[in-house]
Amino acid sequence: MEKEEKIYLFDTTLRDGQQTTGVNFSVSDKMIISQNLDELGIDYVEGGWPGANPTDNDFFSRNLNFNNAKFTAFGMTRRPGRSAENDPGLNSLTNSQASTICIVGKSSSFHVENALGISEEENLSMIKDSILYIKNKNKEAIFDAEHFFDGFKQNKEYSLKCIEEAYKSGARWVVLCDTNGGTLPHEIKSIIEEVIKVIPGKNLGIHAHNDTENGVANALAAIYAGVRQVQGTINGLGERCGNTNLTSLIPTLILKTKYETSIDLNKLQFITKISKLLNNLLNRPNSKNAAYVGENAFSHKGGLHASAVAKNPVTYEHIKPELVGNSRNVIVSDQAGKANLQSQLKKLSIEIDDEKINEILDVIKQKESEGFSYDTALASFELLVRRHLGSLNDFFNLTKFRVTDERRWNAKGNLVTDSEATVYLTVKKQEKMTVGVGNGPVNAIDSALRQALVNFYPTLVDLKLTDYKVMILSSEKGTGAITRVLIESTDNSNIHWTTVGVSSNIIDASYNAIYDSITYKLFNDLR
Repeated sequence: MEKEEKIYLFDTTLRDGQQTTGVNFSVSDKMIISQNLDELGIDYVEGGWPGANPTDNDFFSRNLNFNNAKFTAFGMTRRPGRSAENDPGLNSLTNSQASTICIVGKSSSFHVENALGISEEENLSMIKDSILYIKNKNKEAIFDAEHFFDGFKQNKEYSLKCIEEAYKSGARWVVLCDTNGGTLPHEIKSIIEEVIKVIPGKNLGIHAHNDTENGVANALAAIYAGVRQVQGTINGLGERCGNTNLTSLIPTLILKTKYETSIDLNKLQFITKISKLLNNLLNRPNSKNAAYVGENAFSHKGGLHASAVAKNPVTYEHIKPELVGNSRNVIVSDQAGKANLQSQLKKLSIEIDDEKINEILDVIKQKESEGFSYDTALASFELLVRRHLGSLNDFFNLTKFRVTDERRWNAKGNLVTDSEATVYLTVKKQEKMTVGVGNGPVNAIDSALRQALVNFYPTLVDLKLTDYKVMILSSEKGTGAITRVLIESTDNSNIHWTTVGVSSNIIDASYNAIYDSITYKLFNDLR
């Protein structure tokens, strides 16, 4: 039996979050994020819209092996004038491996008339037919009632008819969406109190946007009014001003309310890590002032505050920072850092004593002070640990490399830029010199390295670099800034890994990340 006080968490980062200006997830990004959300204990992870684009099609073809979350596909009701059985969009949803389907439909008479240009009765039929079709395919159905709160204010009776139709047709959840983010908490509360008269709170969800900076407040107001599912995104990603920020809402629910979630208290410490991981994947700076997870969330300025905190930390801290994986004054405390490190080592089946753990923590902190970040670059993290433990040998050694770019007009009269890299290596006591050309200096270096190494290590023919990201870490230094490069790689085994390189020279940083990528593959191929 479901507990009345349990709140179900529905993460839409991979779909709603991608509507953020400048955000585009690769398949590798989606794999990494979804696995972390599942491990955290999120109830529903919405992966995107299968059939809408190649990235989502590829992602939905992957074997995710979730342990906690229900993998969810997003789409829309059947189209007007078409049966549910013959709607390509609905078929793409039900034919996917997702166990849950969330479909969006209009719940405002104004939008039915002016956006869809159909009758109110046809819209109700579209909702009913779509939910029934999903249910008949043995999938869990969720209805996202678009523009519900605005529609309720304009035509209460019709908005209620829309959500009642979804509920009576078998929707597990009817989600009330504040699509333009303009509704305030007191309005959310009063409207939901009326909705609950026709649909039980245990079947209602809230999907709040953040256009008035009330996304989290509206979600909490809805919960206290009786709603039992909340949709949102990590770091509040989303179009315009974003969505309900789960990075803030989750700790608030667990630490400050009577409500239960599927997230264990000991898992909550990973919320800071996930927040940073997402930003690193998207090449976005971490918000220092973010609640719970920001660098400044538990920082204290000198004077009376610092003195009071030294005597009694709870004076100016509403929770213990370690509960959310944060710390006082520094981003990762010794204790939180050790817990995170031990968790990662356990996944890698590496057992070491406390002395070695402290040594590795010191190495990581030194590296992070230089600009490295291992939250996303777990392959480089593993190599760093194994090098420190003496269990990783070099597969090749670089003597030197040289890269040249030539910008010229080709025979067809087109302006082109050619990159050429020359590498000098020692491989199995043999000296090698190879030249590679490529689409840019990084591709040229990669090409030259492959040519030098493939005869010694034939499996490198399968290695593919799938993504390349650059972050400037000290922008105040202009062109002399420190550069962090992240490279995502894969091979025929469909395993994805990420490596990191840091240098004031972008080519050098890129080489370091490529070197780790090749080393990681060879280590796993040959051990």
